[in-house]
Amino acid sequence: MAVTRSNHCVYDTHYHLVFPLKYRKALLDHAAVAVMASTLKEIELRYELTIEQAGDDKDHLHLLVSFHPKYSIGEVVRKIKSITARELFKALPQLKRDLWGGEFWSDGTVSTGGNWRVVESSIKNQGNNLKDRQLTIW
Repeated sequence: MAVTRSNHCVYDTHYHLVFPLKYRKALLDHAAVAVMASTLKEIELRYELTIEQAGDDKDHLHLLVSFHPKYSIGEVVRKIKSITARELFKALPQLKRDLWGGEFWSDGTVSTGGNWRVVESSIKNQGNNLKDRQLTIW
């Protein structure tokens, strides 16, 4: 991974973000992923961040993100979650029926350690080993 040069700093930051959907509902179908991909590209252009890898299963999203150190990790997570949720609800209003309470994302996790190449390959292969399934109570 290359060192990024800015006007006042040089940085090499990389974060592995995992965003589970609220109630772990399997709602990330092809339409939702397409909306999310275009939204993530717009976020990338607007803010000084690079989405190095993105992978999804039906109930969660993995991102490898690098961004300018003037942003805190909490700020980046908040921006990504709020903008993607707003755009998904706008483009696919039926998602609100499945997610009562108006929240799309559950609490996520952040990882800065570990073997980065293993994380990258894991995200590239995300969803290839699982069948489409949704757990139900009844």
